[in-house]
Amino acid sequence: MNHSSTSRAALLTLRGDVEIPQLGFGTFQVSPRETAEVVTRALLTGYRHIDTASAYGNEAGVGQAVRASGLDRQEIFITTKCFNDDHGHEPAKRALRASLDRLETPYVDLYLIHWPVPARDRYVETWRALAELQADGLARAIGVSNFQPAHLERLIEETGEKPAINQVELHPRFQQIGLRREHERLASRPRPGARSPRAACSTTRRSSRSPRRTAGRPARSSSAGTCSSGTS
Repeated sequence: MNHSSTSRAALLTLRGDVEIPQLGFGTFQVSPRETAEVVTRALLTGYRHIDTASAYGNEAGVGQAVRASGLDRQEIFITTKCFNDDHGHEPAKRALRASLDRLETPYVDLYLIHWPVPARDRYVETWRALAELQADGLARAIGVSNFQPAHLERLIEETGEKPAINQVELHPRFQQIGLRREHERLASRPRPGARSPRAACSTTRRSSRSPRRTAGRPARSSSAGTCSSGTS
């Protein structure tokens, strides 16, 4: 398999020294029938970060393309997400295991809570489940998506754990300046009970094209956090 220079995209470091490619390929609105072919083309182009979600219905196609690529699993960064119906301690755990079955991989590189769903008020419980899944080796890094500052504050205050990433829509027509400032503030704030800052919430950038290409930059912070990229 010939690969372009995209596979040499810069890497950003998340919590726990997990490296995420700065460029990623999103599968939002890619139909399940076409996913394997589309992701195969992305991998041939040189992408090494594939972003999917249980809600997209195309995890199986992503897994098929990864297995057929001839690349070592460690060379491909896979992100997937826990959807709204799977909030809660045990449901979230079952959801990741179901995603792993569909992807046919023993772990994902990044697992996100897709939406906070404050009306259900189970995102803190879900976050604790993600931390346990990470400790069990089923997710190398964990984070959130579409969270607002109040949701992030509550996660950190009640669990002491900062998300590696908050994946949100971000593009020239929707710059989310206020949210990005909050990310910077939270990135530089110590965890409750900690002596110094460890990890940052991260801003993820979503383009207006589908399939989506993403890009990011390091956070301007003395902590270990990053502003990285993805799709939602």
